[in-house]
Amino acid sequence: MADTAVENLSFDQLRDQVEGIRERVNSLRTRLARYFVQKQELIDLMTICTIAQEPLLIVGPPGTAKSDVVTKYCQALGLGEGEYFEYMLTKFTEPSELIGPIDLGRLKDGAYVRKVEGKLPTARIAFLDEIFKSNSAILNTLLTIINERKFYQDGRPVPVRLAMLFAATNIVPEFEELAALRDRFALKVESTPVKDQHMDALLEKGVSNELNKALNRRPWADLCSIEDFVALRRYLFLMMAGVGERAKKDEDQSSAVIQDRKRYFPDEVFDLFKRILRTLERENRVVVSDRKFIKLYQLIRARALLFHGGAVRRDDLVLLRYVGDRNEDFPILREKVDALLRLG
Repeated sequence: MADTAVENLSFDQLRDQVEGIRERVNSLRTRLARYFVQKQELIDLMTICTIAQEPLLIVGPPGTAKSDVVTKYCQALGLGEGEYFEYMLTKFTEPSELIGPIDLGRLKDGAYVRKVEGKLPTARIAFLDEIFKSNSAILNTLLTIINERKFYQDGRPVPVRLAMLFAATNIVPEFEELAALRDRFALKVESTPVKDQHMDALLEKGVSNELNKALNRRPWADLCSIEDFVALRRYLFLMMAGVGERAKKDEDQSSAVIQDRKRYFPDEVFDLFKRILRTLERENRVVVSDRKFIKLYQLIRARALLFHGGAVRRDDLVLLRYVGDRNEDFPILREKVDALLRLG
């Protein structure tokens, strides 16, 4: 089913399908993890962020399977030709390398149009390695694509097909000029080396993956589709908008959102969510912008829908482990959030 068709499905139509879709997506996240060592946490975040269509930043040194996890994840979705785009950025990367070269034939006619086939604007999922090495021209282009899902052709905004952006970096730089890009990643997760603690398992999985590559085998392929994620997102957003069996026809949008929050994000858990965020801001200098707060709410709702199909539970708040903006935040916030969740 094409994503445009999915986006036109009604709440009732999606409700009839949602359990089967959840089963497929959950199967993807558990089965894909079998091909790696200690990457279940990363793959879980990838699936959650894809449902919410919120970009995910993967942080770790070279050789920790960052790109391999993303590649196999996209193969598990059965993406077609041109639906996956990946690129490693440098300070010399030009916009044409990401969004396509200028069409010289059209330029002769006075039109400033890019050839976008096979580039970022036509991809459903993209992976940008070393994203913080992007220069100012790339930075502006990326912010527009991430924020508004559009780019410009001949001065006119054109929508992009991008459903999910994964990005990677060895470290998270603290330069002020990159603050806007950092903030676009509501969640940031580490991909850490596993050799010292899991050498035998690493050998088994690593060699098996090399053999699969040499023999052109992809046993992880086609576990579900990008349309499954689009459908879950639409179902979640329709539910959040009050388009459900308990919604009142004369209920305004704001009231519907509040009623949905009370039903699917119970007051006790919502209050804990707010307390943890305030504690992290006050004690750990974590910056949570207004935009980031809204994104975190949606991501937690996406996790609850995927993992147990219902209201947010206390354990869904583990996503707050990943709200830090600095490398040193990762181990500290993990310990802090887990402790706060135990205390309640």
